[in-house]
Amino acid sequence: MQIGRDERRLNRMTLIIFCVFAGLLLFAAFEYAWVKWSGTPVPEPDTPRTLQTIGTGPERTYVVMGDSTAVSQGGEYKQGYAVQTAEHQAKNYTVRWKNVAVAGARAADVDTKQLPEAVELMPDVVLIGVGANDVTHLTNIESVKQSLTHTIQELRNANSNVEIILTGSPDMGSVPRLPQPLRWVAGNRTKNINKMIVSLAKEQEVRLAPIAERTGKLFREHPELFASDKFHPNTEGYKTWTPVIIEALPQ
Repeated sequence: MQIGRDERRLNRMTLIIFCVFAGLLLFAAFEYAWVKWSGTPVPEPDTPRTLQTIGTGPERTYVVMGDSTAVSQGGEYKQGYAVQTAEHQAKNYTVRWKNVAVAGARAADVDTKQLPEAVELMPDVVLIGVGANDVTHLTNIESVKQSLTHTIQELRNANSNVEIILTGSPDMGSVPRLPQPLRWVAGNRTKNINKMIVSLAKEQEVRLAPIAERTGKLFREHPELFASDKFHPNTEGYKTWTPVIIEALPQ
């Protein structure tokens, strides 16, 4: 009798474990399908890759590094923060500038693939708009720090007086394409990575343009600031970041 009861109990436990495991698989499949198929893909804008010269006044060399946000994917390139920050500086300087950012880049990609092109120009000002893909790809935060630290050091080796601006990650907890609880996880990952970047900016004495801190609430309350892919900002969304970055630029 005891053996029979033990067998039934074991069978019930096995069934419960199976049902929980199957439920988790179904939930994971739903989350994956939501992320993959939600929204309509947006193309990467046609980004000029040649060195451009605009404005009048003392010469200043400006380089933009980073991910898809730095090429304004989801919005109009000319209204994105790369062009707008270059044009802002051109009010007082002859700005020689180049955008070397690539969609999908993480901090390690900026360091290994974009840095060589940047240091060749010995820039006076560098904007690094990276962090979002490190949030979504669960990159180890210490690895992000090491990549950014090396990038900063190499830029300073090219020009000891270079001014560097870090944006950190935008608030990935506001992205409509990510269902809960992934959105919650992304929001917490954003906070953790940006906490490190704030500390790194102080440690390395570089400038900070805290786009998540300043605009995250706005994006959470206004999903219309996202493009049709429900992941990237649209033109109006990018416009909310531009003033934050301009404030961080050297005069």
